[in-house]
Amino acid sequence: MIRVLLVDDDALVRAGLRMMLASAADIEVVGEAQDGGEVVDLVERYDPDLVLMDIRMPTVDGLAATRLLRARPGGRPEVLMLTTFTTDDYVLRALRAGAAGFLLKHTRPETIIDAVRRTSAGEPVMSPEALRHLVDAVAHKPPAQHSPAPPQAHDPGGEDARRQLGLLGDREREVALAVADGRTNAQIAADLYMSVPTVKSHVSHILTKLGLNNRVQIALLVYRSGSL
Repeated sequence: MIRVLLVDDDALVRAGLRMMLASAADIEVVGEAQDGGEVVDLVERYDPDLVLMDIRMPTVDGLAATRLLRARPGGRPEVLMLTTFTTDDYVLRALRAGAAGFLLKHTRPETIIDAVRRTSAGEPVMSPEALRHLVDAVAHKPPAQHSPAPPQAHDPGGEDARRQLGLLGDREREVALAVADGRTNAQIAADLYMSVPTVKSHVSHILTKLGLNNRVQIALLVYRSGSL
């Protein structure tokens, strides 16, 4: 079972999400929160695999709550942002905070269920609208225009990004570039003539070496370095 924690300040939204996810036999909603300030305690209590989190909440928003979760030891749970807002600022700030995916609330129910499954398995998920904003912000704008947010530990500029990638071995760098190109573990394994467990091991080593939280942040780093 995929254990999910719902976090949204709107009780009707939470009720709708709970009903939607209940239709999937392999997903269980283990808890709910109406503000990001409750998230860490509930994660400790329920040990979910994934947090389905709104960005805008009145006291502690989803971005701050995600950063608090990512600061916990152990790496779990994954965070999937579900929101009505999709600007390059929100998308980039969510991914820098450590979210593994970003979907809009008007996304079709079956797509949200699929995204929960994929995100809990460690696969980044982005709505088409959010992906367009991400590509525009990272690939098509000069660094100063990426976001008005202050620099984060995982948001290096181009030179710093290249220096970080230089910490990787040749094989790890190949895997990092493939991750940034959007390829799955199975595709990377086939392309680079290695097993899927070996690919997973390389990805884990890359995250540890570079101090990152997920594959999306690997992709952001590669884009900033100009390697793709």
